[in-house]
Amino acid sequence: MALVPYDGNYLPVFSKLHKSSAEFHFADHNVRLTQDWNQLGVAAVVWDAAVVMCMYLELGQVELTGKVAIELGAGTGLVGIVAALLGAKKVTITDREPALGFLAANVKENIPPDQLGAVEVSELTWGQGLERYPTGGFDIVLGADIVYLEDTFPSLLQTMEHLSSESSVVLLACKIRYERDTNFLSMLKQRFTVHEVHYDKERDIHIYKAVKLPARRDL
Repeated sequence: MALVPYDGNYLPVFSKLHKSSAEFHFADHNVRLTQDWNQLGVAAVVWDAAVVMCMYLELGQVELTGKVAIELGAGTGLVGIVAALLGAKKVTITDREPALGFLAANVKENIPPDQLGAVEVSELTWGQGLERYPTGGFDIVLGADIVYLEDTFPSLLQTMEHLSSESSVVLLACKIRYERDTNFLSMLKQRFTVHEVHYDKERDIHIYKAVKLPARRDL
């Protein structure tokens, strides 16, 4: 499932991705996540965008208490786990089917037993089977470092549109690597109002807040 090449000897800056676990402290909890690059590639390591997203959520700029949230392309599940620990009423943490067992194990390890019922791990391939998810049924849609494969952009945008209502908040944490990444933001702005709300200079991560544009009502 690895989507990008990786050579631990050639790219020592990425050596942390090759570790079997990653540990963080968010929402007054120690969060320990299993990583498994060799088996699942990019889906099973913690990227900087997820860390910065969690730091932003801790700032309290977006109200999570009592909200219904969903994370797209969750990988290790860090963002969804932290959203639940910060008080979201219901969190659906999604990825493609091969990553679900790994993802569910991280959720079980880090969500207190009395909160496990509020967290669901669910298969979601963007643009497919969206009828299984309520139209506009989520207050908050979260995505960290999910804007990188140009072929997925139309289905990702379709998925965001389906999941969000005009009162929902979409938060994307992105590293802008290539022109195609800015192209996605241009696509997003055709359907959502988009503002950059945070920038982590050290990690070069941008966080964008998007709100769905009102549906056109032709006379």
